[in-house]
Amino acid sequence: MTEQTNDQGHGTEPLQAHADQGNNDLSLLDLLIILAKYKLLLIGLPLLVAVLAAGYSLMLPNIFTANAKILPPQSQSNTAAMLAQLSGIAGLVGASAGLKNPNDLYIAMLKSRTVADKLNQRFGLIKLWKIDPAYQSLVYDELDKITRVSSGKDGIIHVEVENQDPKFAAALANAYVDELMGFTSVLAVTEGGQRRLFFERQFALAKENLASAEVAARQALEAGGLAKVDDQGRAIVEASARLRGQITVKEVQIGAMRTYAAERNPEMQLAQQELESMKRELRKIEGANGAKATPGAANEQASDSLRLLRDYKYRETIFELLARQYELAKIDEAKDSSLIQVMDRAIEPDHRSKPRRTRIVLVSAFVAFFITVLGVFLRELSARTGADPQRASRMQDLKRHLASWK
Repeated sequence: MTEQTNDQGHGTEPLQAHADQGNNDLSLLDLLIILAKYKLLLIGLPLLVAVLAAGYSLMLPNIFTANAKILPPQSQSNTAAMLAQLSGIAGLVGASAGLKNPNDLYIAMLKSRTVADKLNQRFGLIKLWKIDPAYQSLVYDELDKITRVSSGKDGIIHVEVENQDPKFAAALANAYVDELMGFTSVLAVTEGGQRRLFFERQFALAKENLASAEVAARQALEAGGLAKVDDQGRAIVEASARLRGQITVKEVQIGAMRTYAAERNPEMQLAQQELESMKRELRKIEGANGAKATPGAANEQASDSLRLLRDYKYRETIFELLARQYELAKIDEAKDSSLIQVMDRAIEPDHRSKPRRTRIVLVSAFVAFFITVLGVFLRELSARTGADPQRASRMQDLKRHLASWK
């Protein structure tokens, strides 16, 4: 009998411990009782916060958003080349970063300081926003705050401008589009544009050199006249000068091709073969006929005349050939489909985009309710912990560990 009693006593101890543990923990019913106990606080405080949030949102100014849509060029083969040209322009993303989306290039241009300066000059943003001229960089910060440029999955670039004045928002969004189109017209974006820009510079230089050669010939005539050059010497000089000019232009052309073509490119190889052929022809003319000692160069004046004639023909040949290459490059650029098109120009928005007062009120009320519930549970837990010596001791240990950083 004694053993039975002991066994029963040992069996009831775990049950009693489990019952004590259940009394110490909060059950679902206990949680509902706590919520019912503080129902006025749980309803009143979020309601008060919602009223205050509604009053605050009514004090906020109405913000209008104007949206312009741009269809960027569909050709994607020239993005890296364009980045190389833009690498020296401050305010653009680095060219070494790599582009996952070719539209990022045009977005970077829209966000550049060059475009921001144009907008500042156009709208007088420093005076409009009352910014100290000594801190012009604040204009860039303000533009970043009110402007959002993004690219969707459909490939369309959106330029969104937020402002209290709907007319100004629409005007600024459209100005971004205008400045982007002007920006790309200055830069050589495509391969055709790069060739056009390259030959444009070479053509301008050739034009100056030709003008200098004409001035030198005119001065020689005014000083003492040019000696008469016989037909044979004149023909040799002209042939040599023209061939030299063709060689120079061909070298320029090959240099332009290297910006977009590899050495094994068939067009590149053909151009190099033509260059070598012209060089051989020039060596043959100068070696067989003695271009440097032509029959017409019997005296010093005749020699000067030949030199002036050779230089003039050389410059004239380069000018004519580069003019032809320049015109072809302009035609290639015009044929390129890489044009920025405006899908939708920004119009004056007729309704506000901010503040979203309903959302502000709902979010504020929800946050207030959540914090109130958390505070009520923590208060009830603290009260129960104070009534239980064991939990009170463990709570003191927790506070001590939180206070100590060792």
